[in-house]
Amino acid sequence: MRRLAALLCLALAAAAPARQRADAVALPPPPTFRDDADTLGIVFPKTVQQGAMVIGKVPSGSSVRYAGRSLRVTPYGSVVFGVGRDEAGPLQVDVAPPGAPVQAVAIAVTPRDWPVEAVNGVPPKTVNPPPAIAERIRREQAQVVAARTRDGEETGFAQHFAWPVQGRISGRFGRARSYNGQPGSAHSGMDIAVPKGTPVKAPADGVVTFVAPDLYLTGGTVLLDHGHGISSNFLHLSRIDVKVGDVVEQGDVIAAVGATGRATGPHLHWGMNWFDVRIDPLLVLERP
Repeated sequence: MRRLAALLCLALAAAAPARQRADAVALPPPPTFRDDADTLGIVFPKTVQQGAMVIGKVPSGSSVRYAGRSLRVTPYGSVVFGVGRDEAGPLQVDVAPPGAPVQAVAIAVTPRDWPVEAVNGVPPKTVNPPPAIAERIRREQAQVVAARTRDGEETGFAQHFAWPVQGRISGRFGRARSYNGQPGSAHSGMDIAVPKGTPVKAPADGVVTFVAPDLYLTGGTVLLDHGHGISSNFLHLSRIDVKVGDVVEQGDVIAAVGATGRATGPHLHWGMNWFDVRIDPLLVLERP
Protein backbone atom coordinates (compact mmCIF):
# COMPACT_ATOMS: atom_id res chain seq x y z
CA MET A 1 0.00 0.00 0.00
CA ARG A 2 2.79 2.41 0.89
CA ARG A 3 4.49 1.69 -2.46
CA LEU A 4 1.19 2.29 -4.36
CA ALA A 5 0.56 5.60 -2.57
CA ALA A 6 4.07 6.78 -3.41
CA LEU A 7 3.58 5.96 -7.08
CA LEU A 8 0.29 7.94 -7.16
CA CYS A 9 1.98 10.98 -5.62
CA LEU A 10 4.72 10.88 -8.22
CA ALA A 11 2.16 10.67 -11.07
CA LEU A 12 0.17 13.64 -9.76
CA ALA A 13 3.33 15.73 -9.32
CA ALA A 14 4.34 15.06 -12.94
CA ALA A 15 0.88 15.91 -14.29
CA ALA A 16 0.60 19.31 -12.57
CA PRO A 17 3.44 21.03 -14.48
CA ALA A 18 2.07 19.59 -17.72
CA ARG A 19 -1.33 21.18 -17.01
CA GLN A 20 0.34 24.48 -16.13
CA ARG A 21 2.32 24.42 -19.38
CA ALA A 22 -0.87 23.74 -21.36
CA ASP A 23 -2.63 26.64 -19.63
CA ALA A 24 0.29 28.97 -20.38
CA VAL A 25 0.10 28.33 -24.15
CA ALA A 26 -3.70 28.26 -24.50
CA LEU A 27 -4.67 29.09 -28.12
CA PRO A 28 -6.77 32.23 -28.90
CA PRO A 29 -10.31 31.82 -30.28
CA PRO A 30 -10.57 31.27 -34.04
CA PRO A 31 -10.66 34.48 -36.12
CA THR A 32 -13.95 35.91 -37.37
CA PHE A 33 -14.65 37.20 -40.89
CA ARG A 34 -14.02 40.71 -39.59
CA ASP A 35 -10.64 39.64 -38.14
CA ASP A 36 -9.60 38.11 -41.47
CA ALA A 37 -10.81 41.15 -43.42
CA ASP A 38 -8.97 43.56 -41.14
CA THR A 39 -5.78 41.56 -41.51
CA LEU A 40 -6.08 41.76 -45.30
CA GLY A 41 -6.68 45.52 -45.27
CA ILE A 42 -10.43 45.36 -45.97
CA VAL A 43 -12.20 48.23 -44.21
CA PHE A 44 -15.96 48.89 -44.14
CA PRO A 45 -18.09 50.55 -41.46
CA LYS A 46 -19.70 48.09 -39.03
CA THR A 47 -23.05 49.92 -39.15
CA VAL A 48 -24.69 52.31 -41.63
CA GLN A 49 -27.99 54.19 -41.79
CA GLN A 50 -30.77 53.70 -44.31
CA GLY A 51 -30.08 56.06 -47.22
CA ALA A 52 -26.31 56.15 -46.65
CA MET A 53 -23.48 56.29 -49.17
CA VAL A 54 -20.91 53.71 -48.05
CA ILE A 55 -17.23 53.96 -48.96
CA GLY A 56 -14.96 51.02 -48.23
CA LYS A 57 -11.29 50.19 -48.63
CA VAL A 58 -9.97 46.96 -50.18
CA PRO A 59 -6.58 45.78 -51.44
CA SER A 60 -5.83 47.11 -54.91
CA GLY A 61 -6.81 44.57 -57.55
CA SER A 62 -9.60 43.02 -55.48
CA SER A 63 -12.93 41.89 -56.92
CA VAL A 64 -15.89 43.19 -54.93
CA ARG A 65 -19.58 42.31 -55.14
CA TYR A 66 -22.59 43.78 -53.38
CA ALA A 67 -26.33 43.28 -54.01
CA GLY A 68 -25.64 41.23 -57.14
CA ARG A 69 -23.43 43.89 -58.71
CA SER A 70 -19.66 43.99 -59.27
CA LEU A 71 -18.27 47.18 -57.78
CA ARG A 72 -15.67 49.24 -59.60
CA VAL A 73 -12.46 49.55 -57.53
CA THR A 74 -10.29 52.67 -57.75
CA PRO A 75 -6.53 52.24 -58.34
CA TYR A 76 -6.03 53.07 -54.65
CA GLY A 77 -8.58 50.49 -53.46
CA SER A 78 -11.77 52.46 -52.75
CA VAL A 79 -15.28 51.17 -53.50
CA VAL A 80 -18.66 52.81 -52.99
CA PHE A 81 -22.31 51.76 -52.88
CA GLY A 82 -25.65 53.07 -51.64
CA VAL A 83 -28.08 51.78 -49.02
CA GLY A 84 -31.77 52.12 -49.88
CA ARG A 85 -34.36 53.93 -47.80
CA ASP A 86 -36.13 50.70 -46.85
CA GLU A 87 -33.07 48.42 -46.56
CA ALA A 88 -33.32 46.32 -43.38
CA GLY A 89 -29.92 44.61 -43.52
CA PRO A 90 -27.64 43.10 -42.60
CA LEU A 91 -25.69 43.84 -45.76
CA GLN A 92 -23.04 41.51 -47.15
CA VAL A 93 -20.08 42.66 -49.22
CA ASP A 94 -17.99 39.89 -50.83
CA VAL A 95 -14.34 40.84 -51.34
CA ALA A 96 -11.86 38.65 -53.21
CA PRO A 97 -8.37 40.08 -52.63
CA PRO A 98 -5.59 39.00 -55.01
CA GLY A 99 -4.32 35.57 -53.97
CA ALA A 100 -6.68 35.26 -50.99
CA PRO A 101 -10.05 33.61 -50.39
CA VAL A 102 -13.29 35.56 -50.63
CA GLN A 103 -14.09 37.52 -47.47
CA ALA A 104 -17.77 38.04 -46.58
CA VAL A 105 -18.08 41.33 -44.70
CA ALA A 106 -21.33 41.92 -42.79
CA ILE A 107 -22.66 45.45 -42.18
CA ALA A 108 -25.61 46.21 -39.88
CA VAL A 109 -28.24 48.77 -40.97
CA THR A 110 -29.67 51.31 -38.52
CA PRO A 111 -33.36 52.04 -39.23
CA ARG A 112 -34.71 55.59 -39.41
CA ASP A 113 -38.11 57.18 -38.78
CA TRP A 114 -39.95 58.44 -41.86
CA PRO A 115 -42.61 61.05 -40.95
CA VAL A 116 -45.32 62.03 -43.45
CA GLU A 117 -45.06 65.43 -45.16
CA ALA A 118 -48.14 67.13 -46.62
CA VAL A 119 -47.50 69.15 -49.79
CA ASN A 120 -50.47 71.29 -50.77
CA GLY A 121 -51.07 73.73 -53.59
CA VAL A 122 -49.41 71.79 -56.41
CA PRO A 123 -51.17 71.89 -59.80
CA PRO A 124 -53.85 69.14 -59.79
CA LYS A 125 -52.85 67.93 -63.26
CA THR A 126 -49.41 67.00 -61.88
CA VAL A 127 -51.01 64.82 -59.18
CA ASN A 128 -53.52 63.00 -61.42
CA PRO A 129 -52.23 63.51 -64.96
CA PRO A 130 -54.39 62.52 -67.96
CA PRO A 131 -53.24 59.50 -70.04
CA ALA A 132 -51.26 61.52 -72.57
CA ILE A 133 -49.38 63.35 -69.82
CA ALA A 134 -48.83 60.11 -67.90
CA GLU A 135 -47.17 58.67 -71.01
CA ARG A 136 -44.96 61.74 -71.29
CA ILE A 137 -43.93 61.36 -67.65
CA ARG A 138 -43.10 57.69 -68.19
CA ARG A 139 -40.99 58.52 -71.27
CA GLU A 140 -39.12 61.32 -69.53
CA GLN A 141 -38.41 59.27 -66.42
CA ALA A 142 -37.07 56.43 -68.58
CA GLN A 143 -34.46 58.84 -69.98
CA VAL A 144 -33.37 59.79 -66.48
CA VAL A 145 -33.18 56.15 -65.40
CA ALA A 146 -31.01 55.35 -68.44
CA ALA A 147 -28.58 58.15 -67.55
CA ARG A 148 -28.15 56.64 -64.06
CA THR A 149 -26.86 53.30 -65.43
CA ARG A 150 -23.46 54.84 -66.21
CA ASP A 151 -20.55 53.35 -64.23
CA GLY A 152 -17.78 55.86 -64.84
CA GLU A 153 -14.25 55.89 -63.47
CA GLU A 154 -14.52 59.41 -62.02
CA THR A 155 -13.78 59.69 -58.28
CA GLY A 156 -15.71 62.80 -57.30
CA PHE A 157 -17.77 60.58 -54.98
CA ALA A 158 -14.75 60.37 -52.63
CA GLN A 159 -14.58 64.14 -52.06
CA HIS A 160 -16.15 65.85 -49.09
CA PHE A 161 -19.39 67.10 -50.67
CA ALA A 162 -20.40 70.76 -50.39
CA TRP A 163 -23.87 72.32 -50.30
CA PRO A 164 -24.99 73.27 -53.84
CA VAL A 165 -26.88 76.24 -52.32
CA GLN A 166 -27.09 77.63 -48.80
CA GLY A 167 -30.61 77.77 -47.38
CA ARG A 168 -33.30 76.26 -45.18
CA ILE A 169 -34.13 72.59 -45.62
CA SER A 170 -37.80 72.59 -46.59
CA GLY A 171 -38.12 68.90 -47.48
CA ARG A 172 -36.16 65.93 -46.24
CA PHE A 173 -35.12 62.71 -47.94
CA GLY A 174 -37.23 59.62 -47.44
CA ARG A 175 -40.30 61.16 -45.87
CA ALA A 176 -43.60 59.83 -47.16
CA ARG A 177 -45.53 62.57 -48.96
CA SER A 178 -49.10 63.45 -49.76
CA TYR A 179 -49.86 65.87 -52.59
CA ASN A 180 -53.03 67.93 -52.19
CA GLY A 181 -54.15 65.33 -49.64
CA GLN A 182 -53.45 62.35 -51.92
CA PRO A 183 -50.79 59.83 -50.80
CA GLY A 184 -47.66 59.88 -52.94
CA SER A 185 -44.24 58.24 -53.03
CA ALA A 186 -41.47 58.95 -50.54
CA HIS A 187 -39.46 62.11 -51.14
CA SER A 188 -36.44 61.19 -53.24
CA GLY A 189 -34.08 63.98 -52.17
CA MET A 190 -33.62 67.13 -50.11
CA ASP A 191 -35.40 70.43 -50.82
CA ILE A 192 -33.55 73.66 -50.03
CA ALA A 193 -35.64 76.86 -49.98
CA VAL A 194 -33.79 79.74 -51.68
CA PRO A 195 -34.86 82.57 -54.01
CA LYS A 196 -35.34 82.05 -57.72
CA GLY A 197 -32.12 82.67 -59.64
CA THR A 198 -29.79 81.55 -56.84
CA PRO A 199 -26.71 79.94 -58.46
CA VAL A 200 -26.51 76.16 -58.08
CA LYS A 201 -22.95 74.89 -57.60
CA ALA A 202 -21.59 71.39 -58.17
CA PRO A 203 -21.32 69.67 -54.77
CA ALA A 204 -18.42 67.54 -56.04
CA ASP A 205 -16.51 66.90 -59.25
CA GLY A 206 -18.42 65.12 -61.98
CA VAL A 207 -19.58 64.73 -65.56
CA VAL A 208 -22.92 66.06 -66.79
CA THR A 209 -24.90 63.09 -68.13
CA PHE A 210 -28.41 64.50 -68.59
CA VAL A 211 -29.91 67.93 -69.23
CA ALA A 212 -33.55 68.84 -69.87
CA PRO A 213 -35.07 72.32 -69.58
CA ASP A 214 -38.72 71.35 -69.07
CA LEU A 215 -39.59 67.87 -67.81
CA TYR A 216 -43.23 67.62 -66.77
CA LEU A 217 -42.69 66.79 -63.09
CA THR A 218 -39.17 68.05 -62.42
CA GLY A 219 -38.96 71.04 -64.79
CA GLY A 220 -35.38 72.10 -65.50
CA THR A 221 -33.29 69.03 -64.69
CA VAL A 222 -29.55 68.26 -64.55
CA LEU A 223 -27.79 64.99 -63.66
CA LEU A 224 -24.17 65.11 -62.54
CA ASP A 225 -22.28 61.80 -62.38
CA HIS A 226 -19.63 61.64 -59.64
CA GLY A 227 -18.33 58.21 -60.71
CA HIS A 228 -18.81 54.58 -59.72
CA GLY A 229 -22.62 54.89 -59.96
CA ILE A 230 -22.96 57.88 -57.61
CA SER A 231 -24.86 60.80 -59.14
CA SER A 232 -26.61 64.01 -58.14
CA ASN A 233 -29.81 65.36 -59.67
CA PHE A 234 -30.94 69.00 -59.51
CA LEU A 235 -34.61 69.72 -60.23
CA HIS A 236 -37.02 72.65 -60.78
CA LEU A 237 -34.25 74.80 -62.27
CA SER A 238 -34.96 78.17 -63.90
CA ARG A 239 -31.72 78.17 -65.90
CA ILE A 240 -29.20 75.53 -66.98
CA ASP A 241 -25.57 76.52 -67.61
CA VAL A 242 -24.09 73.15 -68.67
CA LYS A 243 -24.54 70.57 -71.39
CA VAL A 244 -24.17 66.80 -71.57
CA GLY A 245 -20.52 65.79 -71.52
CA ASP A 246 -19.28 68.81 -69.60
CA VAL A 247 -16.71 68.02 -66.90
CA VAL A 248 -17.26 70.21 -63.86
CA GLU A 249 -15.36 70.74 -60.65
CA GLN A 250 -16.69 71.18 -57.15
CA GLY A 251 -18.00 74.73 -56.78
CA ASP A 252 -18.63 75.37 -60.48
CA VAL A 253 -21.99 77.05 -61.21
CA ILE A 254 -24.14 74.64 -63.21
CA ALA A 255 -27.65 76.18 -63.04
CA ALA A 256 -30.01 78.52 -61.19
CA VAL A 257 -32.83 77.77 -58.76
CA GLY A 258 -36.40 77.95 -60.02
CA ALA A 259 -39.92 76.63 -59.51
CA THR A 260 -40.46 74.69 -62.74
CA GLY A 261 -42.33 71.37 -62.95
CA ARG A 262 -44.31 70.20 -59.91
CA ALA A 263 -43.29 72.88 -57.43
CA THR A 264 -45.17 75.27 -55.14
CA GLY A 265 -42.40 77.86 -54.97
CA PRO A 266 -38.71 78.46 -55.69
CA HIS A 267 -36.42 75.84 -54.20
CA LEU A 268 -33.67 73.42 -55.18
CA HIS A 269 -34.43 69.73 -55.08
CA TRP A 270 -31.09 67.92 -54.69
CA GLY A 271 -31.30 64.17 -55.02
CA MET A 272 -28.57 61.54 -55.06
CA ASN A 273 -28.40 57.99 -56.36
CA TRP A 274 -26.21 54.93 -56.49
CA PHE A 275 -27.43 53.68 -59.86
CA ASP A 276 -31.17 53.12 -59.15
CA VAL A 277 -30.82 53.30 -55.34
CA ARG A 278 -31.78 56.67 -53.87
CA ILE A 279 -29.53 57.95 -51.08
CA ASP A 280 -29.74 60.89 -48.68
CA PRO A 281 -27.67 63.98 -49.66
CA LEU A 282 -27.66 65.17 -46.04
CA LEU A 283 -25.93 61.96 -44.91
CA VAL A 284 -23.39 62.43 -47.71
CA LEU A 285 -22.70 65.99 -46.52
CA GLU A 286 -22.26 64.76 -42.94
CA ARG A 287 -19.88 61.94 -43.89
CA PRO A 288 -16.64 62.21 -41.82
